[in-house]
Amino acid sequence: MAAFLYRLGAWAARRRWTVLAAWVAVLVAAGVLSGAAGGSYDDGFTLPGSRAQRTLDAVDQRFPAAAGETVQVVFVAPAGRTIAEHRTVIKRTLAAASKEASAASEEASTASKETSTASKDASAASEEASAASGEAPEPIVSKDGRVALAYVNVPEHAPPGPIETAFGPAQAAGLRVEFGGSLYGDSPTESSGPAEGAGLLLALAVLVITFGSLVAAGLPLLTALLGVGATIAALGAVAATVTVPSTAPALALMLGLAVGIDYALFIVARHRSQLAAGLPVVESAARAIGTAGTAVVFAGLTVVIALAGLVVVRIPFLTAMGLAGAAAVFVAVLVAVTLIPALLGVAGERLRPGPRTARRELAADRTTLGSRWVRLVTRRPLATTLAVVAVLGVMAVPAAGLRLALTDHGSAPADSTQRRAYDLTAAAFGPGFNGPLLVLAGVPDEAAAKALAARVAAMDGVVAAGRPQLSADGRYALLQVVPETGPQDPRTGELVARLGAAGGVTGVTAFGLDISARLRAALVPFALLVAGLAVLLLMVAFRSLIVPLKATLGFLLSVGATLGAVVAVFQWGWLAELAGVSRTGPVISFLPIILMAVLFGLAMDYEVFLVSRMHEEYARSRDPHRAVVHGFRASARVVTAAALIMIAVFASFIPAGDATLKPIAFALAVGVLLDAFLVRMTLVPAVLALAGHRAWWLPRRLGRVLPRVDVEGASVPMVR
Repeated sequence: MAAFLYRLGAWAARRRWTVLAAWVAVLVAAGVLSGAAGGSYDDGFTLPGSRAQRTLDAVDQRFPAAAGETVQVVFVAPAGRTIAEHRTVIKRTLAAASKEASAASEEASTASKETSTASKDASAASEEASAASGEAPEPIVSKDGRVALAYVNVPEHAPPGPIETAFGPAQAAGLRVEFGGSLYGDSPTESSGPAEGAGLLLALAVLVITFGSLVAAGLPLLTALLGVGATIAALGAVAATVTVPSTAPALALMLGLAVGIDYALFIVARHRSQLAAGLPVVESAARAIGTAGTAVVFAGLTVVIALAGLVVVRIPFLTAMGLAGAAAVFVAVLVAVTLIPALLGVAGERLRPGPRTARRELAADRTTLGSRWVRLVTRRPLATTLAVVAVLGVMAVPAAGLRLALTDHGSAPADSTQRRAYDLTAAAFGPGFNGPLLVLAGVPDEAAAKALAARVAAMDGVVAAGRPQLSADGRYALLQVVPETGPQDPRTGELVARLGAAGGVTGVTAFGLDISARLRAALVPFALLVAGLAVLLLMVAFRSLIVPLKATLGFLLSVGATLGAVVAVFQWGWLAELAGVSRTGPVISFLPIILMAVLFGLAMDYEVFLVSRMHEEYARSRDPHRAVVHGFRASARVVTAAALIMIAVFASFIPAGDATLKPIAFALAVGVLLDAFLVRMTLVPAVLALAGHRAWWLPRRLGRVLPRVDVEGASVPMVR
């Protein structure tokens, strides 16, 4: 592979303008296709094979009036006044909103819009199964008479603006009106551009310090932005034909920027070191792609495989997120091995370090911070190993209390209308009204349906059971159930299990429980898959047993410690205000599996870049201690810069206000911090120094079976 990439790099550097024009054409074509397709992102989800999904499908078939989306409307009377005094204006505005929804529904029917997404149907059905389109819903009033709650059914993807406008007269009459329900996401649609811009500026600062050149520093940013732009545009086009959640492009943006900058950094750093040694520009670009580029391809493919592995979880929205992230990383790899050598050719001699810098870079006995650090950690390798394991082990302790659930409007920013509606509903009516359940049961007649409702209403943990509705054929009853506890309370899950004996249970809460159960069941198999893949890939790359085992155990320690930090911040509330966490509670259910997939690939990045330089030195000197020290010194500065850049990019997404993306960004930033600096740059050299020659040993029989992959670029032609 290294020889092929060497030839590709040489070709791209010589045909630099052709390659550059081709990438610009790809970006423009992707943008035009995305605009023409007119795709939009959909945060709904389905869960094929789950009980909640099967029940929902039956509800859609037998109770079509319950389908669509729901607007939850909360009215609050002014101080000293009551809802009864405003009953007329409330009824009038609800009727206007229902009429608006009915008109939108007819228009949607005429346009033959696509069938609504399951989670949105679940919300609409569970929150107001009895609200037929076009009929004014009857509000319920709190005990103190100051708060009223009503639900308005609307067609899927209806814009909230016209519905909210219908309640203008109620607001003009002095009522406070807040909106929630399935039509609204967990957080307002805000741009986190300023924060992301700050992350990019910090990345630029790190690059300038690393290279001492604005041209060299700007190149990784330029290529990363081009790759991300092409990926996001392509996702927009894909969203026109398949369901793509809004978190998918956000994850693709985050990963694409991080790995795109890092991969370019590794290649540009190798190119500049070769220019300092006197290589011609085209030859240096080719060798940079054949050496550092080989490591980039290998590391990038591990990220792609790990993210694509999310398909095995069998949750469509998680599959979409994994494939979107994998696409971003794949494009970053393509950019690295084609566009970057072309731009290196365009930059020409401007990237060559000056004579003084070149002499400093090439000095074999030069003392650097990296060389001092590696000597420190290898002086007492056993003590260093035990210390790192102890620190990460202690940090992982809180992970034992990890609770998983889907986000709801209670996780939205405190100043959003859906969060205010959620809090008002919980305070005035009880937390269960924010997550009502829907029970579907077969019944012989209306008397049996009423008896079912009475039994359910008498259950522990049930606040109320609505009047049962009969299907058109009279064989099924649909019953709305309001639990005492909120959607994320474990007692609600126990109630759902008991209700399952009476019939099928659906609704957003039931879907969340099914998703969390499926993710918990998939977590250990996925962890074993990722760990096994890490062992196999690194065994092939370095033809060693200790290197892959050490790397995999270090990765698992990083994951455990990161989950411990997530629990401390998002469940316990430590530094929650600093992280912008508006409410503590269970962690988003798919965070652990996303963290494992992404952090696995990133950890393997640093493992490959560090250990490949050590392996190169060992192959030359056959001195294991010298290999660790010199290999670490050759790569430490670049790996440090890469880790800092990745942390900056991930951390810039934390203040974005998105209840789904915030914990993921936090986990990835902390995970890279721990894995890069504690595991890869401390534990790795200590363990390799402790192992000595055994670090590079592989049984002969196994060596004959495994394929040979030239990660270090040994097969790259020597300069004549």
